[in-house]
Parts: sequence; structure tokens; C-alpha cells
Amino acid sequence: MTDLGAVLAGFCQATGWHASVWSARPGAAPTLVEGTAPAPDGSTGWTPALGDGSGESAGTANGSVITTPIPGPRPLWLVLAPPADGAPAYPADRFLAFLLPVVSQYLQSGLEVEHAAAELAERYEEINLLYTITEILGRTVSLEEAAARILKEVSETVGARRGSILVHDRVTDTLQTVAALGVMASEVPPIAVEDDCSVSAHVFREQRACITGNDEGECEAERPYRRGTMLSVPIMWTAPTGAEPLGVVNLSDRSSGQPFTAGDQKLITAIATQIGTAIQNARLVRASLSQQRLVRELELAHDLQMRLLPRTEVVAPYAEVAARVAPAESVGGDFYNLFRLGPGRTGVMIGDVSNHGYRAALIMALAMSASAIHAQSTYDPGDMLGALFGTLREELSTTEMFISAFYAIIDRDRGALRYANTGHPHAFQVHAAGSLGRLAAMDPPLGMVDTPPSAQSRPWAANRDLLVLFTDGVSDARNRYGLRFGEERVLDTVVRLRDEPVSAIVDQVFADLAEHVGDAVQRDDAALIVLRS
Repeated sequence: MTDLGAVLAGFCQATGWHASVWSARPGAAPTLVEGTAPAPDGSTGWTPALGDGSGESAGTANGSVITTPIPGPRPLWLVLAPPADGAPAYPADRFLAFLLPVVSQYLQSGLEVEHAAAELAERYEEINLLYTITEILGRTVSLEEAAARILKEVSETVGARRGSILVHDRVTDTLQTVAALGVMASEVPPIAVEDDCSVSAHVFREQRACITGNDEGECEAERPYRRGTMLSVPIMWTAPTGAEPLGVVNLSDRSSGQPFTAGDQKLITAIATQIGTAIQNARLVRASLSQQRLVRELELAHDLQMRLLPRTEVVAPYAEVAARVAPAESVGGDFYNLFRLGPGRTGVMIGDVSNHGYRAALIMALAMSASAIHAQSTYDPGDMLGALFGTLREELSTTEMFISAFYAIIDRDRGALRYANTGHPHAFQVHAAGSLGRLAAMDPPLGMVDTPPSAQSRPWAANRDLLVLFTDGVSDARNRYGLRFGEERVLDTVVRLRDEPVSAIVDQVFADLAEHVGDAVQRDDAALIVLRS
């Protein structure tokens, strides 16, 4: 017994009236659908006269049968038959008022379930398509491969023999064909987003799907994949800032010859959302790979630049040197150079190219190679820096950069230090007793003027004096509160540790610098050299 049968049986037990549901189609005899329906006199093989639904009579124990149509799309009737055993009379009209809505609601619910099942069966292919596309996107990374497979699956489901998937190129502001059906994608020209004749461009701009007739919106670029009515749906990506159009899906040349329906449009819109996710994922993957390659290239560039800097052992045994360079980015413009210039004679140079990053690093590399040549051709620091400027003049002019540089030659046997300083502010001679002498700049940075640099000489106490050179990236380094590290703090550390190995001095300065800066951003390249000769 069905649930409805149970309801009708319960009604009969409670009231004594028999209740049944009948089907009455035009030209056919009524058939019993549910319930019990004996004749009023107790005979069998009885069929109610359904008539026009107004009922034969109402409401006595041996009275007439009551019939009434059940509201709904199907031709069903509710039949109430009075008791045949002489039971007391009941208000039949009230029974009808109670039972009719119950039966009607039950039948309506059953009908909705049937419709849902039918709709599910009809949409099985579409559901299977969505599942297939999810699998495609889960297995593929290439946007072109995913688009081609999705277009093939979609076209088979809706019966389209031609179609395309277009993706917006942000650089050229055009719609590029990444997949096509009925034509090679490479043969389809791009479509400008502002093209007034293109249906695809219009759908992309308006972010709204449309179905276009054969004689509407003629566009030469769309001709290869358009035959007859064309369904065009925008590919959307929902970002935190709102919806963003990424491209367009086009389908045409339907094998059935029937026009596309609203259901087709709804299905393709759902698929276009998945394609939008694929496009965005592909872009993120490509961006991630590009970022990984860039990081690797920066690491290689950093390693290469550090290898350009000379080992401090090249001037042994005439000098003990410790040096360190810390670029603000992977590469930078701070550098130093060391030269052995004969018995007891050492050349030392520090430079700071204005700005930092790749352009500064290129100038730095040129300065390193050129200074190595010029340092061997003259023993006068002013002449060497002048020759270096002559080599770099064109590069400094075209890049609008300049170099603050300090170059000194220390002759330990003669006890002399001769130097030239073009705009470098942090150059000091630390004496054995702890006193300081600033080796001040006598000329502006290389690249600012054409005047050749000059040179000066000072006494040098062999094995006792220290030469201390550092760039403003050390003294100007700031912590999270904007406080500078300062020149005095560097010099205090050097003076306090002046009798220690020079490597210990450099290590301590950079340890203090790291503690001061903390997690603040390093804004400039930093370099430090300490030399004892």
C-alpha cells in the first residue's frame, strides 16, 4: 500500500466513508488509482459517474456518492462513497473539505518528485559534462590543452559543430583564440576588444551572454567558426574586487538545426565559470614559474657579483684586509677592489654607484674591470681615478649615474699613504693610540664634473695604523623607528677593537648593524673595508 492508500484507508476507518482517487481521461472509462470504492449498495464492479465534478448528492448514510475533481495538471477525481451498513449520517461536505486539500497536496508533491526525476534524467548529459570538465581541469596545467578538450566536450553535448574559446590578452587588449572547433585556432586572427562588429567583443564588453542570428553581427574574424545561429557566453572570474571578464565561449552550426535555448545558455554559462577558473589558475602557475625563474636568476646574479669582488688574500703578506658587501637587492652598486702594486705597496679602492639594483651593478662591474687595468698603469691615485672616469664617462652620462670613489696606495716600507677621494664621505685613518683622521673628499663624485681628481699624502705607521672605509649604506641604515645607525657607532667599534684582527672588527660592525636594523627593510647597499699594512 502506498502512503496515499494508507491515508485513504485511515480516513475510511475513522469516518466509515470510502475514499478513492480515480483517473478520467477523455474518451476512456475511469480507472481506480488509489483507495477503496465499493458501490453504495455493496455490489462489485462499480464505476462512479464522474460527470462535471459537482457531485451526485451529499451526505447521508445511504445517500449518493460524492465526486469532485482534484486540482492539478492531471485529470484526477476524488470519490467519497457513503457507508452501506446503515451507519449514522455524517456531514459529508465537511469530510470533503478536509480530505480534498490533503489528497491534492500529496499528489502535487508526488508530481514534483516525478518532474525532478525527469529533469535529472534529461540533464544527465549536462551533469556528466560538468563532471568531465572538472576532471579535465584537475589533470591539466596547459590552458590551451584544457580549452581544446573542454570545447570538444561542450560541443558534443549541445550538438555544435563549430566553436571557439577566446581569452583576453591584457597587453594587446585583444581576444586571442586558444581553442577552436571546425578550424585551426592558429588560423583565427585576434579580435580587438573595442571592435564594434564583433559579437565576441560585444559580449566581452557587456559581460552578458547572447544568441545571435545568422544575419546579425557579421565579423570577418568570427567567420571561420560561425555558421548559422551562434551562442556567445562571457568567461567570468569573480575576484574580491568584483567580476572580471577573461574571455568568451562561442558555439554555432548546431547539427539538429534547432536554435540554442535558454537551457543551453545556462549550461554554457556554468561551464564558462569553470573555464574562468582554469584561465586564472594557468596565469597564477605561469606567474609562479616566472617568479621562480626570476628568483633563481637573481641568486645567480648575486653569486656572480660577489665573485667579482677580490679575495682579501691577494694583497698578503703586505696587508691584512677584511671586507664585506651587502647589496640591498640581489645585486647592487657598492664595491671594493685590492691591488698588489709591488714590494710593500698595496692599492685599495671603495666605490658607491648612485642608486642600486641591476643598473648600478652593471656600472659596478665596469668600474671593477677598468680599475684593475688602470691601477697597474699609474701609481698616483688621482691619475688612476681620472683614467677610470675616462673609461666610464659615456656610461655614466647615458645612465645619469655617478660614482663616489676612494682610492689609496699604502707604501708600508716608506711609511706613506697617498689617496684620492671623489665624493666618498666615510674614509678614515685610525692611529695606534685610537685617534682618528678623516680622509676627506677633495673632488666631487665621478660623473659630475670633468676636472681630473687630485691626490694627497699622509704618514702611515706600518702594522699599527688602520684604514677604514665604508659606504653610506652602513651609516644611514635605519631601524623600524627611522633611527640611523650612524657613523660614530661604526668608528667607536673600530677604535675599541683596533688591536684585534681586522676580520673581527668587520664581523662586529655588521653584527651591530643587524641588531640595529632588525626586521626593517634594507634600503641601500652596504660595504665596509678595514685594512692593516
